[in-house]
Parts: sequence; structure tokens; C-alpha cells
Amino acid sequence: MLKIASERLDRDRQAAPQVFERLREMIVSLTLPPATPLSRAALAEQFGLSSTPIRDALMRLHEEDLVEVFPQHATVVSRIDVKLAEQAHFLRQALELEIVRTLALAHEAGLVDELGRTIALQQQFAKAGDFAKFMAADNEFHRQLYAASGKPELWALVRSRSGHIDRLRRLHLPTPGKAQDIVRHHRMIVKAIEAGAPDDAQRHLRKHLSGTLGYLEQIRARYPEYLSG
Repeated sequence: MLKIASERLDRDRQAAPQVFERLREMIVSLTLPPATPLSRAALAEQFGLSSTPIRDALMRLHEEDLVEVFPQHATVVSRIDVKLAEQAHFLRQALELEIVRTLALAHEAGLVDELGRTIALQQQFAKAGDFAKFMAADNEFHRQLYAASGKPELWALVRSRSGHIDRLRRLHLPTPGKAQDIVRHHRMIVKAIEAGAPDDAQRHLRKHLSGTLGYLEQIRARYPEYLSG
């Protein structure tokens, strides 16, 4: 039977968004791997909710292509769609190249220190082998870049399309040296922003974001049942 993280829902907030976030996190972290069936009745029982917020959460996951819904039959976690992952990478790179350039040319005081604290957390989680927290800190680093450039809504857009590329990253992350490479790239991006060097910031970011897709065939060979396309 599917086991959901034990933290209780906040009864002062709407239930469906919380269920969506909880299930999305489990899908992206591969706690719920591709082809896992998601029973509305079982989810309603475990969350202590009616079927309506469960249905709404599953529909949001379907909108992000993270689940497949077979009417009157089943809802299952989707396989990782390589084409969707590549499109998400294209979108993210196009946006973030401009963001780091903008920040290298001008940024608020305190940004470098803020990013440095997030990198320190990543380093801590990398040493501990806590990949779930490492990925959360990684996403926080990039969210901070969007926020600092005055584009937080674009981060929400990118995140909504990144479920497939994030799952590929999660498969690749345990590779020896991968987490340290990410930390190193983040440090170089921040160093270039601090130095007011937009070309360097873009160069480091491009290399940083290309890491996982460059190993696509190795990932596919190791996890053929997880990927499609």
C-alpha cells in the first residue's frame, strides 16, 4: 500500500494544493517511481480527506504530465518523457542565461551572501548524501536568481514544466562527483555575478544546466523502464 509522508496537512489551508505538493515531491524524488498506481480511495484514506481534493490534486499533476489518467480504470505516475525534459531544459536555459547576465550587470546588495548560504546548505547535504534536501536547496538557489531579477512568476512557470527534467536529474545525482559538480558550478556563477562578469556567468550557467542531458544515454541504459521518448 502506498505510504504518504507522515506530516499532517495544515487545516488552515486548502487541502488540494497541499496534496498536490506532497505527491509532486514524491514523484520528482522518485519515492513514487514511474508506473506507480495512485488510487483515489487509498489517497483519500491516508490524507483523511474526501475524494474531491484528491481528484483536484491528481488533475494538477496530470496538467504537469506527471501522471496518466485512465478514466474508469486507474491513475499512474507517468514515465519520464525525454522530449518534455529537453523542452524544459531549453526553456530554463533561455531564461536563466538572461537572468544571470542581468544580475552580473546589476544586483542588490546582499544577493551574493544569500546565494552563498544556500550553496553552503547544498554542500552540507551533499556530504551527508541527502539527495532530497540537496535538490530542494538546488531549486532554492535558482528560485533566488529569479526573485533577485524581479521575475518570480517565471520561476513558477519553469517549475511547473520541470517535473521530467527534475526526475532525470534525480536519477543522475547519485553519480559520484555529480553533487560536487553542481556546487562548484553554483559557486562559479555567483563569483561571476559578484565580479560583474556577465559572459562568465552565462558560460558557467550553460555548462551547469547541460550536465544531466549530456548523460542521457547512460541514464537510459541504467533505467530503461523509467524513460520514454
